[in-house]
Amino acid sequence: MSLALDSTVDLEALAAGLRTGRGMEAKADIAAAVARLGVSGASVVPVGDDCAAIPEGDGYLLFAIEGFMNAFVETDPWFAGWCGVMVNLSDIAAMGGRPIAVVNAVWANGEAGAAPVLDGLREASARFGTPIVGGHSNLACDRGQLSVAVLGRARRLLTSFDAAPGDRLIAAIDLRGRYREPFDNWEAATGAPASRLRGDLELLPEIAEAGLSRAAKDISQAGLVGTAAMLAECSGVGVRIDLDAVPRPEGVPLDRWLRSFPSFGYLIAAPADQVDAILGRFHARGIAAADIGGITRGGRVEIASRGRVATVWDLEARPLIGCAARGTTA
Repeated sequence: MSLALDSTVDLEALAAGLRTGRGMEAKADIAAAVARLGVSGASVVPVGDDCAAIPEGDGYLLFAIEGFMNAFVETDPWFAGWCGVMVNLSDIAAMGGRPIAVVNAVWANGEAGAAPVLDGLREASARFGTPIVGGHSNLACDRGQLSVAVLGRARRLLTSFDAAPGDRLIAAIDLRGRYREPFDNWEAATGAPASRLRGDLELLPEIAEAGLSRAAKDISQAGLVGTAAMLAECSGVGVRIDLDAVPRPEGVPLDRWLRSFPSFGYLIAAPADQVDAILGRFHARGIAAADIGGITRGGRVEIASRGRVATVWDLEARPLIGCAARGTTA
């Protein structure tokens, strides 16, 4: 549900907190890696999207990979294993794709240390219906570490590079969950039946194939606003987010919610005349979804409430992930 903001909320302070938060700072690290690697674009979409997309026949192969914070693997190893599958499948879906197979790399101090991570991987693989087909293991490491990759296929792509000025921004988030303390992970998946998990992920490729949208991104560790900033940078646009329209669970403080990493959460940019059709697909499956703002010209990432506006990031003055498709913003 969407919850109206208290009129006393300090938007400038909220914007500053988001700008300097760990989620945004971590995403800013991408720019250094991209520059040093000199990655160019063997992929059909430029580097900076949720997956690499490689043309294959009348569609695309998708490659996604995630590495996990050591503290997360140590604190909640079973859930880290589960997330290894889940977040990669989310990346595949965000590109309009369907998963094919999973591989993983696990480091641990002995078999006992690896067991809960492997159990989480196995359970998620079974529940989501995507097989684990191989990987790498090292059980003589001084700490637990995890990386997981997924191969997928798309008929029609959703990308981070196709949002256009005038598009509306939709947020779709499964609110039927709770926080997996102590991190800001909003967990709405481990208790869900397999049919629901698989059917919910199917919404994104169906939206792509129906031609309702060309641009989407899954809400990541950067939170809703940070993910919107990455989408805007890649597309060379700006974005204004109406905080009063953002789907949010009751009782969750706004500042925490905006930096949260939901197990099912997507931003979709679409023409205004397609918004109702997209929202209807999510609502039919019990997923909260709303039009939360618009794609603008220029590079400002803004939050707004009741006529007040604050800038979280100015992409023209300072790129975030260094992956803009063009040298200047639209």
